[in-house]
Amino acid sequence: MKFSYKKLAMGVLASVMLAGAASAGELLVYSSTDADNLKYYMDNFQKDNPDIKVKVVRESTGTMAAKMMAEKDNPQADVLFEMAATVALNMETQGMFHPYTPKGMDKIDQRYVDKEGEVNWVGNYGWAGCICWNTVEAKKLGLPKPKSWADLTNPVYKGLISMPNPNSSGTGFLDVSSWIQVMGEDAAWDYMDALHKNIGVYTHSGSKPCKQSGSGEFPIGISWPGRAIKIIKAGAPMEMIIPEEGIGWEMQVVAIMKGTKNLEDSKRLIDWTLGRGMELFGERQSIIADTSKITPDPELPNFFKEVNAKLIDNKFAWAAANKDRIVKKWKERYDGKTEPKK
Repeated sequence: MKFSYKKLAMGVLASVMLAGAASAGELLVYSSTDADNLKYYMDNFQKDNPDIKVKVVRESTGTMAAKMMAEKDNPQADVLFEMAATVALNMETQGMFHPYTPKGMDKIDQRYVDKEGEVNWVGNYGWAGCICWNTVEAKKLGLPKPKSWADLTNPVYKGLISMPNPNSSGTGFLDVSSWIQVMGEDAAWDYMDALHKNIGVYTHSGSKPCKQSGSGEFPIGISWPGRAIKIIKAGAPMEMIIPEEGIGWEMQVVAIMKGTKNLEDSKRLIDWTLGRGMELFGERQSIIADTSKITPDPELPNFFKEVNAKLIDNKFAWAAANKDRIVKKWKERYDGKTEPKK
């Protein structure tokens, strides 16, 4: 059956809401993952399950989360397909997910598994933190190459580092929340005080600091590995550094929505994400729940192993519950160096 994929404006979203949830043999899927990846995955699920008609609504994480909370007492979607865990887990606390243990869950990295009572969600893939290092600009300035997060507080880097703002960037928040987990709260805020002295700008995009490093605007950018690899492969004089202390990370999760009228087909989609879906994720993602399914880049064969080896044991439920508090405190202390919003 034909797969229908639309990025809907809010007016159309309202009509979807009024139309009611999908019926048996039809799935209404909500998502906030990248549009091109989403279409690729849903096209393939449709090919593997031609008897299920799939309708997709995609919005940015914040917009989609607000929509789902507004629909909390009258849920419309059958499945949440890929949303940041630190956002989705707040929905779990509201009882918005239908418990389900998918097939294959015992075979994946258990850091991607809901271990708090009933299984309400499962993680598939994600992204992490890293340091982008411009080798040419660093040599011009005589800068020592950092090996750790702690090294970035060296006064020699004053004004030479860009980093994403955790209020507007998921990458920025995973860095801040991971520093608190690794260092302890008081030590982490002391660390960020020292790091702040060396920050030239806080960006609204998690990718931008790496782009700035690649172009030489800032020799050091705190960003994420997927973006670093693209810039390196494009020919920029840049290296990716995975700090010794470990790197924070975020994962995309899938869940069945409570109240779905098509539970069996919803289960088929969730099961698919840990089977055929995992192979597809491994073609496109740097961090996935089943590392045996990763397709290594022939130009960078050790990249995936290096990144996955340094992922911290992230406490996603804690990060989700404390996000508003952490971001509020961060803004009070450091927001003055944030770039203006366009």
